[in-house]
Amino acid sequence: MRTQSSATTASPIAVTAPREESGGLGTLQAALGVVAFSLTFPSTAWGLESFGPWSLVAVRGVLAAVVAGGCLLALRVRLPARRHLAGLAVVAAGVVLGFPMLTTLALETSTTAHAAVVVGLLPLTTAVFSALRTGARPSRRFWLAAVAGAAAVIAFTLAQSGGTLTVADGFLFAALLVCAAGYTEGGRLARVMPGWQVIGWALVLCLPLSLPAAALALAYEPVHLTGHGIAGLLWVALGSQFLGLVVWYRGMAAIGIPRASQLQLAQPLLTLVWSALLLGERFTAAAPLTAVAVLVCIAVTQRS
Repeated sequence: MRTQSSATTASPIAVTAPREESGGLGTLQAALGVVAFSLTFPSTAWGLESFGPWSLVAVRGVLAAVVAGGCLLALRVRLPARRHLAGLAVVAAGVVLGFPMLTTLALETSTTAHAAVVVGLLPLTTAVFSALRTGARPSRRFWLAAVAGAAAVIAFTLAQSGGTLTVADGFLFAALLVCAAGYTEGGRLARVMPGWQVIGWALVLCLPLSLPAAALALAYEPVHLTGHGIAGLLWVALGSQFLGLVVWYRGMAAIGIPRASQLQLAQPLLTLVWSALLLGERFTAAAPLTAVAVLVCIAVTQRS
């Protein structure tokens, strides 16, 4: 790999920015990211059948970093500019380390339906972080639709879990904050470098931590390999942790962080569908009504 050349400092954005994506393609990419993320909680539940929580998070980080690092090496991608390192560190802390660890600990004692509360609040929280960090100023109609969509999702998911607050909620709300920060910073960086490089470098930055953590966790936590456990690990490592974030950051760069974030209003409902199909969890007939309300809110935010 080569370091960033000092001869190209006159116009860094022109050198590193990806080709402008159309709004339709950007929306599609962000939507594919949401579909990938919606499988994260059920896949984590599968992974916990074979691995302890610390082992699962550390090993998924190592696997994703190996794949991302291999792609960076194969394509001879230059090292990121020094000015981008702080942003990449935020992405690494938020979406590579913080969110996976906190939600995995929550899923030790919580159902995937209850954990969907985090995703229900994530679009609104990401939009707030974006407004504070990048100066984005969505319209009042956008904010009203975003709050209404978040409220609909939260009401539905809380009803599914009985409306009680548990110790797991502390992990979930902490995960919400660190993930929103990571999404915002990643979406900002994806405007000046390809989205896959954003998550790729964030994963590689974490490798000095995730590799020894994986070795230590595997030595202390028992491992009972099953088909579900292996499939869950592979998906959270390669689907959620790498490929999903690649298309997600490209989508955010194309259509804007606030607008892309509101597509995630559909994620809790998708998670509930996957939970029913893959884990046998049940939910009430309120799901279709909530789905309609969420889709209306998404339509309003996209038009705003």
